[in-house]
Amino acid sequence: MGFHILPLVLNRWAAFLHDLAWVPLALLLAFMVRLDFQFFGGDFLGMFLLLLALSLPVQAVAYMYFGLYRGIWRFASVPDLMRILRAVWVGAATTILLLFLLRRVGDVPRAVLLVYPVFLTMGLTAPRLFYRWFKDHFQPKGSRRRALIVGAGWSGDLLVRELIKSREYLPVGFLDDDPRKLGRDLHGVPVLGSVGELDRLLRELDVEMVLIAMPTADARLMRRIVDVAAHEGVACVTLPSLRELADGRVEVSRLREVEIDDLLGREVITLDDAGLHAFLEGKRVLVTGAGGSIGSELCRQVAQYGPERVVMLDHAEYGLYSIERDMQRLPSPVDFTPVLGDVTDAVRMREVFASFRPDIVLHAAAYKHVPLLEDNAVEGVKVNVLGTRMVADLAATHGCEKFVLVSTDKAVRPTNVMGASKRVAELYCQSVGEADGTAFMVTRFGNVMGSAGSVVPLFRRQIAEGGPVTVTHPDITRYFMTIPEAVSLILQAASMGAAGEVFVLDMGKPIRIRDLAEEMIRLSGHEPGRDIDVAFIGLRPGEKLHEELFHEHENPVGTSHPKILRAEARKVSAQWLVPRLGSLQRACAGHDEPRVQGLLKELVPEFRPAQPAAVPTPEFRPAEPATVALKVVGGTERSH
Repeated sequence: MGFHILPLVLNRWAAFLHDLAWVPLALLLAFMVRLDFQFFGGDFLGMFLLLLALSLPVQAVAYMYFGLYRGIWRFASVPDLMRILRAVWVGAATTILLLFLLRRVGDVPRAVLLVYPVFLTMGLTAPRLFYRWFKDHFQPKGSRRRALIVGAGWSGDLLVRELIKSREYLPVGFLDDDPRKLGRDLHGVPVLGSVGELDRLLRELDVEMVLIAMPTADARLMRRIVDVAAHEGVACVTLPSLRELADGRVEVSRLREVEIDDLLGREVITLDDAGLHAFLEGKRVLVTGAGGSIGSELCRQVAQYGPERVVMLDHAEYGLYSIERDMQRLPSPVDFTPVLGDVTDAVRMREVFASFRPDIVLHAAAYKHVPLLEDNAVEGVKVNVLGTRMVADLAATHGCEKFVLVSTDKAVRPTNVMGASKRVAELYCQSVGEADGTAFMVTRFGNVMGSAGSVVPLFRRQIAEGGPVTVTHPDITRYFMTIPEAVSLILQAASMGAAGEVFVLDMGKPIRIRDLAEEMIRLSGHEPGRDIDVAFIGLRPGEKLHEELFHEHENPVGTSHPKILRAEARKVSAQWLVPRLGSLQRACAGHDEPRVQGLLKELVPEFRPAQPAAVPTPEFRPAEPATVALKVVGGTERSH
């Protein structure tokens, strides 16, 4: 470790000695100006030595005190210059004070005392700025990768400044679709054309890397850029999305590879911020399943609207620990309270409601893995149905304003225990509607990308291992949405929903999983079928070929938000439902799985357990890139 630190120590000593050397030089220049270069007359030498004897130790202490050596000359900036100004002028003032105390101030021309700190400031700042300028413009370029930047906006401007300083990339130009920017340059780097000219410029400029500096770029534009770059054999990296770039810092270190998420869901969703503030500000919010993908994002987004407290409930210790750490890093006055507990534990849940008295309950706790619940139906029903009922009843008992159930598209004409159990939970919230002043409502959506159990991390791992990438069926499709998109719309729906309503998030068009797998293989720099195969392994127990967002008898109705629909869903009366839930509870207590399955079919008549489907094995035929309608990705995540 000592050998690595030694050069840094030597550099700081060199800088310190350089700055000290400027003290006599600045004094000499000050005397030269004041005495019209007549150095050898009068008491010049005595005055000079007196000032030097006082100024050298004073400035040495000032340099250290004001931290002139915290920064690096290579990256000298305004904060460094401010430290120099403070060190020089405080040092000069201290020197004058010492002259007064020694009663020698009359021996030194006042002009010298005023001009000396000016020369010293110039002597300390000019070499630093020159060194940075020289390094930025004359460092060796042979080892730097020739980079074309797409986007000449604020992020492109900040990025090119960082690139000029870096030893990794050599920016050769910008592309931007704004015609007003054509022909201009940013920090010496020209705007060469529009995004439509990308293919030509990649060839002409011998570009090795495309840098996408457009945090607001939508999926369609991202895909267009990536396709052209891939066709020319040029790699792409991108800045994070605007949501990820919330702190506004644009640095070379934040560039990352283009991921499938970027091609599926970078659409910026407009929210009613005023309505969300009115809904959440000053409220006590309970989030169940807070350690899961949806629950943790609910905590993050709720915090933006000024709640009094966010109670984060989960039975998974590590998930709860992780979200607690995330929340502690937020610059927020909100009180975040982690609570370990299971939604099926009646005593614990009563304690939670009595202690924290939440105003709003966001219920994301659930079991969600379809094949697992096929073999563990009793446990799935305990959590997804009976746990939901318990939390909902406590919300009503304690006078919560609103209870929001996070549901799934698998609840529509379910073919598995997971979907059927979520549909029963929906039915209960609909049947209660409004109890003791608590409004119960449901939000329903499809898969989310990036969650635990999602196909995306599975495909990434399989690609890294060299394949094959496993898909259950060549024609299987799913609706996909990013986690932040889904949570934003859950909160928006919750803020405007009325009792007993079921809201469905607009998921766009379903995506064929085979196309998703092939696109991820291409993004990794491989060719599907040639470098990495796609293998079809058959539908898993309870799995559908195609999911639906609405039952055939549910009438979708528009709302005030273009991305949120309301389903006029079938309801049942509480008088009919509650006795059957009692039977379901007794069956679970006796671990009577056949009885549980039978009651699910009675409660959800459209529940038809899926039969294994034959897997056709067509000749491998990769999808045409232009026909892949990718919009958003995933695998639904719930935790409790």
